[in-house]
Amino acid sequence: MIGTQVYDQSTGKFSVKKGPIFANIVLADEINRAPAKVQAALLEAMQEKQVTIGGTTYTLEEPFLVLATQNPIEQEGTYPLPEAQIDRFMLKLSVGYPTRDEEKEVLRRMAGKAEIPVRHVATPEAILAARKRIGELYMDDRIVDYIVDIVEATRNPTAAKLADLVPLIEYGASPRATLALAQGSRAIAFLCDRAYVTPDDVKAIAPDVLRHRVLITYEAEAEDVTSDNIISRILDAIPTP
Repeated sequence: MIGTQVYDQSTGKFSVKKGPIFANIVLADEINRAPAKVQAALLEAMQEKQVTIGGTTYTLEEPFLVLATQNPIEQEGTYPLPEAQIDRFMLKLSVGYPTRDEEKEVLRRMAGKAEIPVRHVATPEAILAARKRIGELYMDDRIVDYIVDIVEATRNPTAAKLADLVPLIEYGASPRATLALAQGSRAIAFLCDRAYVTPDDVKAIAPDVLRHRVLITYEAEAEDVTSDNIISRILDAIPTP
């Protein structure tokens, strides 16, 4: 996935063969099947926007985005992702079964031999310009406090008057959650063609930002309590500005 060094017998030298990580959008299918060494290299790419092959560091081209899937059922032959790597993902989406119409469309596409048309809808320059515009959207100080209050409640539920959540949370959300909540809220405002962020934007993106960052205890698992349940409780408890 990252790349390899290829030895040329005729010259006696090594050359680098770059892998699929050198792309703007990378899809890692069932990422938990990648061995630890690959996951460590991917961690560097996601955090530093660079990869190291044979002692040489290569900068990845912007925009750079990693999408990954993970099978929640089958765990045989998998390598659990460390918390540090999970935290690098801005969002975690829960994808259930498709609707009847969606499944019929999947059947039509996969059973047919006709090529699926691909349309060019954006350039890297346009994506970078949109990213810059999103970062400039107005966020009131009350929204900033609201975001911090939500994240803080995952670490200290008692202060948020949610003491019953203490035995259910192993670890609360990291500072990256705060940044991701702010960035995600601005992105929703941008998609809604607004120049400012509202509390509803924060609430809309909070479950996707927090569900993989709020780690639950064995007690929570025994009581069939999920991180989504905990996040919902926190969002209901924190006063909306």
